[in-house]
Amino acid sequence: MTANGWIQIIVYSVIIIAITRPLGGYMTRVFNGERTFLSFVLRPIERLTYAISGVRENEEQHWTTYGFAVLLFSLAGFLSLYLLQRLQAGLPFNPQHLPAVGEHLAFNTAISFVTNTNWQSYTPETTMSYLVEMAGLTVHNFVSAATGIALAVALVRGFARRSAQSIGNFWVDLTRCTLYILLPLSIVVGLFFVFEGMPQNLLAYTDVTSIDGFKQTIAQGPVASQEVIKMLGTNGGGFFNANSAHPFENPSALTNLIQIVLIFSLGAALTNLFGRMVGDERQGWAIFAVMGVLFLAGVVVCYAAESSFNPAFASIHVDQSANALQAGGNMEGKEVRFGIANSALFATVTTDASCGAVNGMHDSFMPLGGMIPMINIQLGEIIFGGVGSGLYGMLLFVIVAMFVAGLMVGRTPEYLGKKLESREVKMAMLAILILPLSILGFTALVCVLPDGVAALNNSGPHGFSEMLYAFTSATGNNGSAFAGISANVLLYNVTLGVAMFVGRFLMIVPMLAVAGSLASKKIVPVSAGTFPTHGALFVGLVVGVILIVGGLTYFPALALGPIVEHLAMQAGNLY
Repeated sequence: MTANGWIQIIVYSVIIIAITRPLGGYMTRVFNGERTFLSFVLRPIERLTYAISGVRENEEQHWTTYGFAVLLFSLAGFLSLYLLQRLQAGLPFNPQHLPAVGEHLAFNTAISFVTNTNWQSYTPETTMSYLVEMAGLTVHNFVSAATGIALAVALVRGFARRSAQSIGNFWVDLTRCTLYILLPLSIVVGLFFVFEGMPQNLLAYTDVTSIDGFKQTIAQGPVASQEVIKMLGTNGGGFFNANSAHPFENPSALTNLIQIVLIFSLGAALTNLFGRMVGDERQGWAIFAVMGVLFLAGVVVCYAAESSFNPAFASIHVDQSANALQAGGNMEGKEVRFGIANSALFATVTTDASCGAVNGMHDSFMPLGGMIPMINIQLGEIIFGGVGSGLYGMLLFVIVAMFVAGLMVGRTPEYLGKKLESREVKMAMLAILILPLSILGFTALVCVLPDGVAALNNSGPHGFSEMLYAFTSATGNNGSAFAGISANVLLYNVTLGVAMFVGRFLMIVPMLAVAGSLASKKIVPVSAGTFPTHGALFVGLVVGVILIVGGLTYFPALALGPIVEHLAMQAGNLY
């Protein structure tokens, strides 16, 4: 670890803190239907959209109707993206004449992008045409992110409203999020990416002859337009197989900084939106603090692990002091342009926030360094998170924490003046426990199936970690991978696709039930027995509950993978 590395982490953290309040205020005005500085341009387009689609802007929905609209929209998106891939060979904007995508891979990819997971079992530049990239994957990068944000806002309305029977209108929330937030930011930053050297064209790939006489094909295409929403919407799904480690997706140190800022920007701003909507910005900063504590803890552990000498080199008598590369830390699989600090920061940010783009392959991380991204996803990406899912996942943990606090002070649990009764606590626990059920259940299944083991490129505890990480990433709708598993086979394409569905939709249904139940409740006046919810005590309680729930749920699986691998490496055993 170096002073320069710490400065980079500190600068990044300061930028996120600085943009949280202004961006949160803007998003609050958007979802409240208030006028913004873009309204004079975008309001006529918004009205036209409602007129064409038949949406009644002022008509709100019960939580069941809201949820049905989300599921119906996602189903339509899945079917359209699946067909687009299957018909790819006969559609335009396919200069490389790529064939149709196979059935089970098209299924996996369609559900992946609809659920904001963006898991890639394929090599993008040799599989997807420009039309599929633009009209399929990029479009879903927008609408799946907007869906997640809309769901988070619906839950916030549940806390903010009293004696209400509705939590908003999904179609209005989806439209406003896309039109006022995602599109303007994507256009501005996308143009900057092009200025920095990121490709944005519809040309065929370029064949060149290298200086040593070998033929090389250089892939290109509409990269910048997909890259910006990939990061802003915490989507993943890069244009190239190496994602943001590829120089065409991340050409400079400045684009690298902007990309990791984009990943956390909307998730951080949603905490401020929460505080504003419930009438107390301190509540938003308390949630931000919980996320910040967990984020910094993960960065420190990951940075420390990756800065240490790889003990595997001891068996081949490589002296750390004599090896310049290893003296700088574990550079295996890292982006040399950006160094270990940025790679550790990028890996922690992307796995906190549902983004498959990485600045170094997680599979090459030290065991404890790779364990941090895995834990971040297993907790539900609650650390600023996939846009929307981070906030509503965190608020579900808050409900559980406040239930514990209520028991501690001997009164009915409450949060923000809303009594937390059996219905809300049961639904919150159901949503939280869906994740380990899918992650551990599917991992156990593929462990005992021959096709599941055959897809591994490594044996021992690291091979187990590859399987565990795959279903952690799929269920957590993250999309990153250890990259040591051949996932483009029938077994993994189907099981990972189902895991993505479970992690997205079986979590949001009970979450919306919580939102609807809270919205119908009255506000309970603050009394001497009310647990404080905007101080260090609240932050410590929520962090403690998260760590206890996560530890009790996932520790046995982690001990079979990265922890055993770490101990084996320290003992000089390469298993």
